[in-house]
Amino acid sequence: MHFRKLVGNKCYLSPLSVEDAEQCTAWLNDLEVVRNLSRVSAVIGLDAEREALEKIGREHNYAIVDLATEAMIGVCGFFDTDRLNGTAELGIFIGDKAYWSRGYGREAMTLLLRYGFDYLNFENVLLRVYSFNARAIESYKRVGFREMGRRRRALKRERQFFDVIYMDITPEDLSGDA
Repeated sequence: MHFRKLVGNKCYLSPLSVEDAEQCTAWLNDLEVVRNLSRVSAVIGLDAEREALEKIGREHNYAIVDLATEAMIGVCGFFDTDRLNGTAELGIFIGDKAYWSRGYGREAMTLLLRYGFDYLNFENVLLRVYSFNARAIESYKRVGFREMGRRRRALKRERQFFDVIYMDITPEDLSGDA
């Protein structure tokens, strides 16, 4: 069951639950989905995912749910939060490939960032993205993220080296549209 905590036009964000473990496990074992994530080489079983969701479910991590169908389509959230300095890192993925490149990730990020800036008092949110993930980079820029640097040749994937790009956003950078 999902709860409408942060609601947009296409999707809403609901607190992650252990009940989401089966869907998350399926996505995290789909190489096409995790190719863009740091967990690509991890072996993720259902019990391990349940444990992970129990732990991160206490933080600001959310299921991304299609408003029209109530289908869970992805996950997003904050981690490495520093309340003293108002910083956090954002992670997101759309696991349901039918929703790729349709604006759901951008809307989910915008909802999450508005919440982070307006209610959690963040001043700066960071994310990391791999240089081969052009679709994600474009989406992040449309939300308002700016490249702040890169770690060159820091990722080896499919026998090639890629850069890890660091992007950040402040409240003033956040785009008005989701």
